[in-house]
Amino acid sequence: MIFFILKRILLLFPTILGISILVFSMFYFIPGDPAQIMLGERASAEAVAELREELALDEPFHLQFIHFSYNLVSGDLGRSLRTHEKVSVEIFKRLPATIELTIFSMLIATSLGVIFGVFAAVHRGKYTDLMSMIISTAGISLPIFWLALLLILVFSIYLPIFPVSGRTSPYTEIVPVTNFYIVDAILMNNPRGLQDVIRHLILPAFALGTIPMAFIARMMRASMIEIFHEDFIRTAWAKGLLSRTVVFRHALRNAFIPTVTIIALEFGYLLGGAIITETIFSWPGIGRWLFLSVQARDLQAVQGGVILIATIFVIINTFADILYAWLDPRIRYID
Repeated sequence: MIFFILKRILLLFPTILGISILVFSMFYFIPGDPAQIMLGERASAEAVAELREELALDEPFHLQFIHFSYNLVSGDLGRSLRTHEKVSVEIFKRLPATIELTIFSMLIATSLGVIFGVFAAVHRGKYTDLMSMIISTAGISLPIFWLALLLILVFSIYLPIFPVSGRTSPYTEIVPVTNFYIVDAILMNNPRGLQDVIRHLILPAFALGTIPMAFIARMMRASMIEIFHEDFIRTAWAKGLLSRTVVFRHALRNAFIPTVTIIALEFGYLLGGAIITETIFSWPGIGRWLFLSVQARDLQAVQGGVILIATIFVIINTFADILYAWLDPRIRYID
């Protein structure tokens, strides 16, 4: 197991190197002058030349990449032209908001997905199975922006239960110690603040979690049905064990193993795919920041954000591989 973990961790480095080369190449081969694109068409020739010299855009590809790699290793992702702040500072200021939203979304998606999947498998071919699969199919089919707007219309306008946007209400005081507002509210012993933070999380988290919920439900249903045909399940039924014991202690535990990979993949996708949700709900996270950076043609900010999200995605998948091998020891030997 230790060898397997070390092998997976060592594979991180060439993968991240490949990501950095790919991202740098994409921005390098963008048609046009990057300095002119960032400063706009009305920028003077002197300003464009100064920015090209500052970003080392006059050097050949390999020297630019060496310069880029050195800055990347040292944690310097450049400076945002839109906010005039360091890109690394901007990212880590907003990353907790995106992580908090993603974790809350995955909690909703995993909980509902497992419930729908188990119920559909236990009642296969019945009304419960049909309704669960209809909900799952709808979760995959409905566009996030349409669902988000519908949730705002119903639960913020017609039924003013949840707030429309932001992380907190104006009257809520949260001291940003960790920038994870749930954690900060708990550290402050502020139950009203905690309640307000969770109320702001529910609508964007539900909108963001519908697609992974649908995938988890379908995977859980398929895995449960496959497990129900295994010999050890037949033996458990033959022993006269209670239905809930067979389903939840024996079948669910084994069916959950392939679902772990889906959860890890979807978690990574949510980190990078929260742009629409964060923009609609004015959520101050990485997604909305990237959207504003693209609008402002802030290439260095976009480049740093893409590399960070891709790196987090690779790390999460490595962790999922390790967890999968721990849950199912056969994976170590096949690998």
